[in-house]
Amino acid sequence: MGNGFAEIYGEYLRDESRQVGTAESIIFPKTEEEIAASVRECNLKNISVTTQGAKTGLAASAVPFGGHIINLSRMNKVTGARYDGKQDRFFLKVQPGVLLTEIRKYLINKSFITEGWDEESLKTLEHMDKNQWFYSTDPTEASASIGGIAACNASGAKSFRYGSAREHIESIRVVLTDGDVLSLKRGQSIAANGIFELVTESGKIFSGKLPKYKMPAVSKNTSGYYNKPDMDMIDLFIGSDGTLGIISEIEIELNRTQQSDWGVTIFMPDEDKALDLVRALRGERISGMSEPMKLRPSAIEFFSHEALKMLKLQQKTNPAFSSVQEIQQGYHTAIFIEIEGDSDDEIWEGIEELGDVIVMLGGKEEYTWVANNAAGLEKLHSFRHACPECVNMQIDEAKKTDSRITKLGTDMSVPDERLKEVMKMYNEDIERNNLHAVIFGHVGNNHLHVNIIPRNMDEYKRGKDLFLVWAEKIAAMGGAVSAEHGVGKLKVPFLQKMYSKDELDEMRNLKKVFDPKQLLNRGAIFAYEGVDA
Repeated sequence: MGNGFAEIYGEYLRDESRQVGTAESIIFPKTEEEIAASVRECNLKNISVTTQGAKTGLAASAVPFGGHIINLSRMNKVTGARYDGKQDRFFLKVQPGVLLTEIRKYLINKSFITEGWDEESLKTLEHMDKNQWFYSTDPTEASASIGGIAACNASGAKSFRYGSAREHIESIRVVLTDGDVLSLKRGQSIAANGIFELVTESGKIFSGKLPKYKMPAVSKNTSGYYNKPDMDMIDLFIGSDGTLGIISEIEIELNRTQQSDWGVTIFMPDEDKALDLVRALRGERISGMSEPMKLRPSAIEFFSHEALKMLKLQQKTNPAFSSVQEIQQGYHTAIFIEIEGDSDDEIWEGIEELGDVIVMLGGKEEYTWVANNAAGLEKLHSFRHACPECVNMQIDEAKKTDSRITKLGTDMSVPDERLKEVMKMYNEDIERNNLHAVIFGHVGNNHLHVNIIPRNMDEYKRGKDLFLVWAEKIAAMGGAVSAEHGVGKLKVPFLQKMYSKDELDEMRNLKKVFDPKQLLNRGAIFAYEGVDA
C-alpha cells in the first residue's frame, strides 16, 4: 500500500488514547486462516504487526509503530454455544471482533445468528431463556471488542463481584508469528514449578521458564505478563497486549442474571467519610459498627467533589447532559453501588442496613438516589458514564488550542489498606502542582482513574511527570501501575517503575519464546529502539 496509506486508512492509525501512529499496510481478515497467512508472510519479511479490534483502548495498544496492521473487526461472529448442565455453566464461542454491545443485544433478544453452528450449539440455546444470562465484564466503553477485552484483561464496575475478563475466559485460540496455532483450554496446560510446555496444532513444542517476579497483591492488575509458578498457561496470553500471539477465537463464560438488580448513588459530606463508606461496603468493620455489613454489592464506584462540580457545570450549559439527574448544592463526594439479589425484599434489607451506616457517617438518606427497576438503573448508569464523557469533551476543547494535548488518566490500583493513603497522595500532589483534575472509578478494588485535564502544554508536561512519580509510589505501596487497560505503549515508563530491569528482561525473554523476532505489537509493554514509548 505504501504511498497515501494515511490518507486512505488514517482512522486505523489511532485509538481512544488519542495517539497517532504509522503503518505501511493493513488487512481485515474474516478467518483464522487469513490471519495465519498474513503473519506468516510478515515473519518471513521481518515486518512488525499490530493487531486491532474496535480501537477503544486507552493505552495505545492498537496504535501501530510502523509495519502491518491486522484489524479483526470483520471477524465478528458468535460461532457457537455450550451448556454444562452438571455445573449450570453457559459458554459462548466468539470471534475476536464481536463487540460487547452485540453480546448484550444477543443475550437480551436471543437474536443469535446461528449460521454455521454445530448441532450441539443449536441445542444449547434451548437452555437460554430471555434475560437469563449476562456477560459480567463491563468496561465503560460498550463498543469494545471481545478480543480487545481479552488482550488487556479488561474488567469494569462489576469486577468487584465478578472479577476481570480472565475469570470468564474458558478457552482461546492463538495464532503465532509462524502461522501455527495454539488451542488453549482452561485446566489443560498447567506450568509446573515455573516450567511450561505447549504444543501447537501442527505438533510444534514451545517450552520455557516463567519469570521469577511476583505480581502485586491487588485484585486488579494488567501490568505486564500474568505470572505464577503453577499457573494455567491460558492466563499468560490473556492480558498480554497482543505481544505473544493473535487471539482468533475466545470462549467466554456467562453469569446467571438474578431476579432483582438495584442501583444506589450516595452523596457523602466529605471524601474521608465516603471512603469509610467504601470500606464498610467491602465488609470491613469501621469505627461505630458492631459487626460488618451483610450487604455485598456487585459494583462500588467513586466520584470526587471535582468530578461532581464538572458534571454540575455541564448540566447547566450542555443539553447533552440534561437527562442526567441533577447534582444538588449539598452533594460533595458520591459513591455508586449496584446490588443484585434473588428478590427485592432481600435487597431492601440491605438498603435499610446501608441507610443506618450512611447516617452514622454523617450522611443524609435524602441525599441518596435509589433505582429499583431497569429504567431507574439506566439513569444511574448514565450518571456514571457522564464523567468520562465530560473529560473527553474538555480534552477535545484543549486540543483546539494545542493539538499535542491528550488525555492524562491513571489506571493504577493499590492494596485495600492503602486506599486512603493513595487518595491523600493524589489530592495533595494535584493541589501542589496547581492542576485541574477529577477522580472517579472502581474504588471497591482501590482502582481509581485520576484524570488530569491540562489547559496548556506546561500543565500537560507537569501532569505526565506527576504520573511517573505516582507510578513509582504506587509500586512501592505494593500496587499495580495498570489495573485494567493494559500497559500498551503509553504505560511502558510506568512498568519500568514497577519492575527492575532484570525482571523486565525476564518478561522480554518470555516473549521471545513465542515471538523470537519480536514482531508483534512493537512498543507495547517493552520499549524498542527508535520507538518513543
